[in-house]
Amino acid sequence: MTFVVAPALLTNASSVLAMSTVNRMVRAHDRMHAFFARSEAGELSDFFTAQVDRVEKQAALLLRALHSIYIALAAFACATLVTLLGAGLMSVASAFLLHAVAGLGISLGFVGVGGLVVGCVNLFRATHLSVLNIHDEAATIRARKARGPIERKS
Repeated sequence: MTFVVAPALLTNASSVLAMSTVNRMVRAHDRMHAFFARSEAGELSDFFTAQVDRVEKQAALLLRALHSIYIALAAFACATLVTLLGAGLMSVASAFLLHAVAGLGISLGFVGVGGLVVGCVNLFRATHLSVLNIHDEAATIRARKARGPIERKS
């Protein structure tokens, strides 16, 4: 039964990672929607376009991460099922069948871990783009402050 615990825990961890990735995807969508509204108002500077490009790339990375995490989730769930099946067949199955079931379970586990690794790499890359946008925004704010107060038109 201890062989069932690892894939079951990894299934849970993958689910939590998938939920947080979906939340990040929603935030990227909201940010792009805000950029769209600003573009409708005529804001089309090079700074603005660079920000839009990064958010678009970030959304693509998040989607790839989500695909990988879903593959990992499915693989871990299948590995749990295969492990349970192997435990149930232990008393009645041949050694060859048990080895085949064990090999399948281990293979599914490797697929799951690979999916998590690819997903995490894409999440890291998406986070890097967020940090670049934050740095650019901070630099712009500092530059505006150094220029002095902005006069508002009445």
